[in-house]
Formats: sequence, C-alpha cells, structure tokens
Amino acid sequence: MTGSEIERFPFDKRVLKGLSDTNPRLENWPVVYTIENDKSIYVGETTNARVRMQQHLDSPAKQGLKRIRVIINEKFNKSVCLDLESHLIRYLAADEKYEVINGNQGISDADYFERSRYREDFDEIFTQLFDQGVLTRTIPDIVNSNLFKYSPYKALNTDQAAAVEEILERLFQTWAMASKAPIVIQGDPGTGKTIVAIYLVKLLADIANSNSEDALESDSLFADFFQPGYGEIIGSPRIGLVIPQQSLRKTVQKVFAKTPGLEQSWVVSPFDLTSRDAFDLLIVDEAHRLGQRSNQPSAAQNKKFTTNNLAFFGNDDPSSTQLDWVRAASRHQILLIDAAQSVKPGDLPLHQVESLVRDGRDENSLFRLHSQMRVAGGNDYIEFARRLINLEPIELMDFGDYDFKIFDDFSEMRDAIMAKDKEFGLSRLVAGYAWPWASRNDKTATDIEIDGIQMQWNQTPVDWINSPNSVNEVGSIHTVQGYDLNYAGVIIGPDLGYDEATGQLVFNRASYFDTKGKENNRRLGIKYTDEDLLEFVKNIYRVLLTRGIKGTFIYAAESKLRTALHELINQ
Repeated sequence: MTGSEIERFPFDKRVLKGLSDTNPRLENWPVVYTIENDKSIYVGETTNARVRMQQHLDSPAKQGLKRIRVIINEKFNKSVCLDLESHLIRYLAADEKYEVINGNQGISDADYFERSRYREDFDEIFTQLFDQGVLTRTIPDIVNSNLFKYSPYKALNTDQAAAVEEILERLFQTWAMASKAPIVIQGDPGTGKTIVAIYLVKLLADIANSNSEDALESDSLFADFFQPGYGEIIGSPRIGLVIPQQSLRKTVQKVFAKTPGLEQSWVVSPFDLTSRDAFDLLIVDEAHRLGQRSNQPSAAQNKKFTTNNLAFFGNDDPSSTQLDWVRAASRHQILLIDAAQSVKPGDLPLHQVESLVRDGRDENSLFRLHSQMRVAGGNDYIEFARRLINLEPIELMDFGDYDFKIFDDFSEMRDAIMAKDKEFGLSRLVAGYAWPWASRNDKTATDIEIDGIQMQWNQTPVDWINSPNSVNEVGSIHTVQGYDLNYAGVIIGPDLGYDEATGQLVFNRASYFDTKGKENNRRLGIKYTDEDLLEFVKNIYRVLLTRGIKGTFIYAAESKLRTALHELINQ
C-alpha cells in the first residue's frame, strides 16, 4: 500500500456540501479521518466521508472543532481503515498534543488479509501526520510511553475482546441484583489484566454517557452496549479502580487525569476504601496483592488497617483482609488475579485466591485470559519461564524471534542491556531483593556489587522505569510488577541457591533483605518456613522473567545455579 493522500478541509457546512466534487472517494470509498481544533481531536473511519461529516456537524459534542483531515488510499478497504483508525486513536492519545474525544468501544486488534504488509505502510501516513504537526513525537517514543502502555484506548486482542463482552453481559445481568460473587478474571503474566481493567473503566463510563450518535458507530466492537437501554441500567455509576502497588497506581492516575471521561480520583489504594457501599463497582487489578492483616510497612498503615476494619465491621478482627474492604465498599466487584504473582506473606492468602476462583466458577462469573500481549515469545515462553524457575524439565519450545540468553559474565549482560536500551529504549536490570538497600539512607552508598561492578537499587519508588538514571540502576519487584520492558536483564541473587545433592532450589534467608517479605505474622500467629518463603521468591523471579517484550537475559549470582540453568535448557 503506497500513495496515501491526506486531504484537508474546514469543518464547515458550506465546504462539505460540495465535498464529493473535490474527490469522488470522499463519498463512496473507505477512508480514515480526523476532526480537530487546537486542543481536541476525533478520529473515525467511514465509507462516505461527506455524509459522516454532516452527521458530525449536527452533533453537539463536535461543536468547536475546526478542521478535517481525510486519509485516502486507492487500496484501502474496511478492515484496513478500522486498523488504521485504532492505531491513530492510540498514538494521538499518548502523544498528548490533543485531547482525544473518542470513546474506546471501537478499539480492536482484528486480523485481516495482508495485515502485516498494510501495517508496514502505515508509517508513511504517520510521517505525513508528523510533518503536518498532528503528531509531535516519533512512534517508537510514543509506544515506549506509559500513556500508550496503559491507555484506555489500547487495542484488545480477540481473546480479551471476547472476555470483555462476556464480562459486560454478566455485569448487566446482575447490576440490579445483590451480587452473590465477584466477577473473577484469571490470567498469566502478560495476558493484559491491567489493560482489561483500565479498558473496562473507560468503556463503562462511555456507556453511561452514551448518546444517539454513539449508536451510529455500528461497526464498533461493543456497539450493542451503546444501544438505548444499557446506559439507563447503570445510570451514573460510581466506579473505582483499585491498584495495590503504589508505583503502578500513580502511573495509572496520571493516565486517567489525561483521559476525557475519566478522573484521577477513580484510581485508589485499598487503604482509600473507608465506607460501605461507596461504589457501585470496584475493579481490582492484581487482586492477589490485596493485603491481609500483618505488620504494615509504616505505622500509619497499621493504624489505617484498624481504622478501616472499625469503619466497615465495627471491630478490628485480625482475620479481615483488604478483600473484605473491597466487598463491603461496593455493590459489585471485578477481580483480576494470578495467584503465582503473590510475592510476599502479607499478600492475600492463597486459599482465599483459590476460593475466589471456585466461587466465580460456581456462579458463572469466572473468565480467563489466555493470549500473550506482552511477551513476543508467546505462551510458550511463559511456560518456559515457569519451568525454568522451578528447575523442571524443559521441553523444546519455539519462542520465534524472542531473545533469551543466560550469561556467565555479569558485565557482559550489563553491557548487553545498555546496548539494547540505546537501540530500543526501556531496557533495564532487575533483581530479587538479595542485597541490602543501603542507598535508601545514603545516596552515595553502593547496594549491589557483582564481579567488581557497583550499582544502586532504584532511587525512586514511583515510575522508576522512566526515571532519568534508571538504566544505571537495578529495579526491584516493587518497582516493576505490572510494567513492561523491551528487554529485562534479570539478576537472580544469592537469595536462591542450588542443592547439588537434591537437584532443587534452596532459599537463603540470610541473603533475602525484604523485611516484610520474610517477616512472621504475629497478628495471625503464622510463622513462615524457608519452604514457604521459597515459593514467594520463586514467584518474584517468575514475574521478573516475564517483563521483557522483546527479550530476557539472566545472570545467576551463584555459580552452581548458573550451571544448573545451563544444563536444564541444553539437555
């Protein structure tokens, strides 16, 4: 596909009346278009630009827009236009020059004939839009940004779209009822649980605020839910998105602040839940990271646990968890979980996570995400990473072009990550919490030293991946869980060792420095054995091994473990 043209017109009734005389393809041909002023932009596709522009002129929501751009190509078809429209909405939303006023009901990632060839030629269109000042950042820069990665306009793959449709149907069925069980969404790392959570918030907000014009978008993915009736069912819903991890929560708050129809205040911590039935719906990302009663990281949070329990239940029962707060604070809940991403004893107990899955299944409210969105190695790599960190036999698997390597020399891995960062960006070193965090109190102190190379832990707990010096630092699980990297250099620290006699991993408590990650729970009378903590630490490394989109490099600090890993993948 070559030879795309971008025609420009004023958004004016007199001009549009003779539009088809200018170019016949403006009346009977699939095109993609934008309508904009200096602050806002709308992206659409149609087979009749003249008629569609007239509809937009009659829309109160489009008043104040000034200019039209119509992208025309003789080889366009409907599928190409839907795909290009989807790309433009996502890129423009993340570029930040304009406020994108689209809903997200039409954003999909459907396959079609010769899609890869068409997508290669989209670059020509993006270059023209960049030259015209519509886009202000390069596509690689946009794609690496948090606004793109966590955008409510993210395209859903077929697996996710089917799950969202079923979830909406179930939610609307039960909206007027007292909910018996939460809707549970289960998925491995990289299946897009966070994306689905954010997408659902925006989609429900759009449905609640839909009008007759939204119903005109009959080709959109979830058009049926924009027909009269659905918006009336949910009215003006009080929706909250609960994100337990501080860093990811602050990132998503920034995204919501820049998205029309969403509010930064909708993204909350579990500790922000303080009163019964304050929400119609709470969507909880990484629900397995909700906390149980334990010694919290700060005195304020310990006090808050007591305060919230008293507010919800009238007593401070130590068995109450943040999941109980979620259920008390909302009429309906959607919980996104992966039990194998619980990384510390203070997380929701495994038996409660398993109970949620059972209850969801019994109530026909359990939905699964299967397809990989993050890792280019696909589901085969995710299974490989699970087997690797459990030292299980590795079957021959095809990761395609996914770049995986175990290094024997740490300096080589560090140099490789820095080279990948220069080439692709977002390439970082990450590690288990196997070294003290000395630089927390002394900014000049060395935290990690391997083979004479001295490094520090992440110097910011919030959005570390995008911080200026992050390529020279090492990120922990608490700064990278939920985030994407292009390349991850995973340092398996001395907290994990290898027992040659048994052929098994062993946990080295003395080399594990996450105080809250190994502390016994005096409140509940629970003591954690090395075997218990080994499972949490393996989960940490499983998460780290699944951050890289394009590739993962590994260096194990213990030589015996390095040898065992090599033998495992070369057997």
